[in-house]
Amino acid sequence: MGTSGETLRNSLLLLQPEIYGNLNGDQVELKGLIYVLDRLPEGIEECQFINLTAEEGYEESFKVIIPKKRRRNCYRIDERQMNIEITRGRSEVYDILTHLTFLYIESHKIRQRVYNEKDETILREWQILEEIVLNNQKLNESNSEVLLVHLGSILGRTYHEVKEAYDNFAEAEKPHRFAHIIYWMGKLALDEFTEHSKERTIKFTPDLRESIGHHVYGEYWADQIKKVLHENNLFDRPIHIISANMHSVMNSLYAPVVLPQHVNEDEPYEIYRKLSDDAQEDLRKAVRKYAGQNGLYFVDATSGTNIQVQIIDTEKLDLKPWGYVETDEPKPILIVMDYAFGEQAYETMDELLKPYKTNGSRFFMNVVSISIMGKAGILDGDKGDIMIPTAHIFEGTADNYPFKNQLHKGDFQESELKVLKGAMVTVLGTSLQNKDILKFFKDSTWKVIGLEMEGAHYQKAIQSASRIRGNIRKDVKVRYAYYASDNPLQTGSTLASGGLGTTGVKPTYMITIKILEQIFTQPNI
Repeated sequence: MGTSGETLRNSLLLLQPEIYGNLNGDQVELKGLIYVLDRLPEGIEECQFINLTAEEGYEESFKVIIPKKRRRNCYRIDERQMNIEITRGRSEVYDILTHLTFLYIESHKIRQRVYNEKDETILREWQILEEIVLNNQKLNESNSEVLLVHLGSILGRTYHEVKEAYDNFAEAEKPHRFAHIIYWMGKLALDEFTEHSKERTIKFTPDLRESIGHHVYGEYWADQIKKVLHENNLFDRPIHIISANMHSVMNSLYAPVVLPQHVNEDEPYEIYRKLSDDAQEDLRKAVRKYAGQNGLYFVDATSGTNIQVQIIDTEKLDLKPWGYVETDEPKPILIVMDYAFGEQAYETMDELLKPYKTNGSRFFMNVVSISIMGKAGILDGDKGDIMIPTAHIFEGTADNYPFKNQLHKGDFQESELKVLKGAMVTVLGTSLQNKDILKFFKDSTWKVIGLEMEGAHYQKAIQSASRIRGNIRKDVKVRYAYYASDNPLQTGSTLASGGLGTTGVKPTYMITIKILEQIFTQPNI
């Protein structure tokens, strides 16, 4: 919160991302706090020192902490220091710095509410909170309710708002986690304000500075995939790459075969809703087991990218229900890669499309198509609606990537979901969720329909590999489709308002099935 962080703070306060709420107000933004802390390691609010590192061997001596909604390895070094491994490039650095800046701004709102600078007195409610947290007092229902009232005074929020946040953070072993978070946020802000030596500090290790932008993790990740293809004699087959999640392609291909009793022709997506139910682990295990015995290879994600991969040999599948016509041509291979994160999409796709080098020889993959499915913010619609991009506009640069999308608006017209077609903005991070900027993109001649974080990075890698480097065929087909995870222009529909839940099942599988239908009806074209 010193001079070096002033630019970050001023920029975030100027942008006012919708996802964070009102940063300029004096009330602590609770929904933004929930969103941010779900993506940062537990305990980070207690740490004065944050070190951003490369993979440097901390797992050998320290317990790994993985945030609830971001796959990244973090390590609590001591009471005052948290180390966070960066393996996804600059987008991950941007993401973490943005979240920490929000956290620190909110912590000083707490400090301003509990500390009277004029006479250097502390709010009575703060002293009560401090005693409860430091002594780890056990609270009964009555005492908990009193604490919620005191927290309301500290945060400038109503009893109802505080209780909702309190319940959201509560864990079985830590029912009063929210009180601890608020105390340590305020405590570090107070220390920072009253003692210069206790300012919070973010550092980058030399290894991280050296590795950023060098594709260290992407190269190793891509080589693992190509090694599996080569060792199983799959390299020369027609290959279709799909960037999606780790369940929709597998379930679409295998679940109707494994679980025919759950197939309902009147409700075709019901089987996938069941598979998405946390209580149906037995059904998911049955599908995974059958898939593993019938053409699906699981590639261990040990490269640091945190991107899992499945390779599916469709030779082991009956593709007639998909409209596949048997010929002398070999059946296609599917490479299904989990979602990348921002700029990591360029690193991983760029490395994957390079030829495989082994024993002094180079082997080129016969990549026929690349399909990208993901979640995105929509600018005119609701959660679960579908977007079909015609171009990706890269935020903050003059780089624009128009392309011929094999998916069309008409492919999804039978659905009651809203389907939009047009350009999309590839953003650096969630900080672009500024209403004025997004309204400009939507209402101007750009006619943007949504925003996401990977599209331009993927297309940059694809165009480079096909049109410049010659690593893949020039007529490689591309498919892009997104379903709406939020609408940043609609109050109450931002990412901070919560996940999609079962709302996301239908668009996820609609897009997945349409991609597979196109692949199997035109497998080698």
